[in-house]
Amino acid sequence: MYSPSSVQIREANAHLAALHQRVVELEARLQTAENTVREQAESLIRKDEQMSAATREVTETKEREITFLYKKLCKSEETIQHYQQSLKDRELLVVQLQHRCHLLDSICENRPTMDSMLALMAEAERMEPVAWAAGLNSSLDAGIGATKETGGEAVAQTVEEEGTGGDERREFPICLVSRCISMQAEGTIDYNKIISNHHKDFSLSDDDVDNKEMDDMEFGTTV
Repeated sequence: MYSPSSVQIREANAHLAALHQRVVELEARLQTAENTVREQAESLIRKDEQMSAATREVTETKEREITFLYKKLCKSEETIQHYQQSLKDRELLVVQLQHRCHLLDSICENRPTMDSMLALMAEAERMEPVAWAAGLNSSLDAGIGATKETGGEAVAQTVEEEGTGGDERREFPICLVSRCISMQAEGTIDYNKIISNHHKDFSLSDDDVDNKEMDDMEFGTTV
């Protein structure tokens, strides 16, 4: 049977001791590496949790900002619609005011003519009835009676003017006699008023003759 020598045994022991030392060193390095990896993993986990929390916070902040901006956008759209409606109303008001301004300009341009007409109308209203109107009652009554006798056809009547000695006679239009008949039927006959209105309708004063050029003027009408 073969038995190793003492030298071989010593070498083998030395080799085993070195191998054991190497194993111990490797185990220590492995433990250190495991600790490092574990620490790195824990650090990564913590960082991941921090990143998740930060991402969640950023997302919530973004959602809040989006909600705020959406509400602000809706409010801005409502404000824009209000301003647009207000602008339309102001444009309509401007058109109406322009029309009124045009009417006022026309009124100002025609003001002298209107003042002249009002002065003439006031002067015509201040005119007194003619002197011979007081003696018309009997003649008008006779005209009314003659009209009734003719079956409703009005006839012209004449009357002597006072102060002329009976030389001058005036003829009454048929329309004047017809007016008297209608007023007598209503019970409201007033000879002075009839004659005054008749002469206001059909007579021309000296001022009217002098201002005949006013008939050619056009007047604006306002609504």
